[in-house]
Amino acid sequence: MGFQETYGREPDGVWHAPGRVNLIGEHTDYNDGFVLPFALRQGVTVAAARRDDGVFELRSLQSRSTTEVTDPTPGSVDGWAAYAAGVVWSLREAGYQVGGASLLIDADLPQGAGLSSSAALECAVAVALCDLYGIEVPRPALARIAQRAENDFVGVPCGIMDQSASLLCTEDHALFLDCRSGLSAQAPLDLTGLTLLVIDTRAEHELVDGGYADRRTACEKAAELLGVPALRDVTDLAEALSRLGDPVLRRRTQHVVTENHRVEATVGLLRAGAVGEVGALLTASHLSLRDQFEVSWPEADVAVEESVRAGARGARMVGGGFGGSVIALVPTARAERVREAVTEAYARRGWAEPRFLDATPSAGARRLR
Repeated sequence: MGFQETYGREPDGVWHAPGRVNLIGEHTDYNDGFVLPFALRQGVTVAAARRDDGVFELRSLQSRSTTEVTDPTPGSVDGWAAYAAGVVWSLREAGYQVGGASLLIDADLPQGAGLSSSAALECAVAVALCDLYGIEVPRPALARIAQRAENDFVGVPCGIMDQSASLLCTEDHALFLDCRSGLSAQAPLDLTGLTLLVIDTRAEHELVDGGYADRRTACEKAAELLGVPALRDVTDLAEALSRLGDPVLRRRTQHVVTENHRVEATVGLLRAGAVGEVGALLTASHLSLRDQFEVSWPEADVAVEESVRAGARGARMVGGGFGGSVIALVPTARAERVREAVTEAYARRGWAEPRFLDATPSAGARRLR
C-alpha cells in the first residue's frame, strides 16, 4: 500500500473491512426491524502502526490528503477523515484506551455508490486499532461503537446494519440481522447459475443532507402516534394505517412494515435453496421504496425496469436512497444482456454510463497480515 514510502517504516499490520450490499430490508434498521445484507469482496484496507506521541495521522491514497489529530471531538474533523477519527473518539467514549497511530487508507469500493464505504472505513480502522492496542471487543459491540462514530461524531443518523455487515458477514452467506436485539444468523446465499449484479447508477449518494434524517424522523413520529416503541412493533397494518391521519406517515409506515415481512420471506427462500424466487421480493421492495418511502431516483427506476425487461428475476435500489446503486438478481446467462440494456437506456437519456460489479458474498472485516 505504500506505507513504507509514506511513513518511512513498515506497518505493524494490514486490515480490511468490506463494503456491503443489502439484499433486502431497506430503512428497517433504525426502525428496530430486520435486514439481510452480505459483504462484498471490495472494501477499505488500512495499514497501520502504533506511535507514542498520541497523534493520529490519517492519510488516504485516494484523496492524497493528510489529517493529524490528537484528541478528536465531534465537529473537530471534516470530510472522510471524520469517519476514521470518529472511531477513535467512540472507542475512548466506550472506555477503551487507544493511543496514537499512523494509518494509510486505501479503497477499491466506489464512494457515493451506496455500498457503505463509510462503514467499511470505520470498521477497518476499528479492527486495526483494537489489534494494535490489544483490545478485545465482541464484534456486535464493535459494530455499535462504529455506528456511534457515524451517528454522534460525523452526524449521520444511520442504523446498525452497515457496520454489522462489515464486521459479521461470512463467505457465501447473507446476514439475517435483528436490529433491535443485535442477534444475527447466517443465511446461505447459493448463487449457482445466478449473478447478483450491482449497478452503480452514477447518481452520487449523500446521506448528510436532510432526506435520510427526514425519513427517520417521520418513522419515529408514526411510532409515537401509534403507541409502539418502533414501527417494527406494528402487527396490524390496516389498523395502524387507519389511525394515522397524515398520508406521508401512512406511506412511511406501510413501507417499513411490509419490508420487514419481505426480509423474513427472503430468509425462508434462501434456507429452502430457492434463491431464484427472491427476485419478485426484490422488485416489490423497490416499488415500495419508490412509492411509499419516496427515496428512489430516476436512474435507479430505469435500471430496475430495464434489468427486469432484459431477463433479471428482480431488482431494486439499495442503500439509503437519493442516489447510489441498484442490485439485480440475474440468471448468469442473461447478465451481459442486462448490462447492455441498462447501458443503452442511460445513453438514450444522456446520463453518465453506469458501472457494473458482480457481487460475491464475502467474509467480514479481518487482518490480512
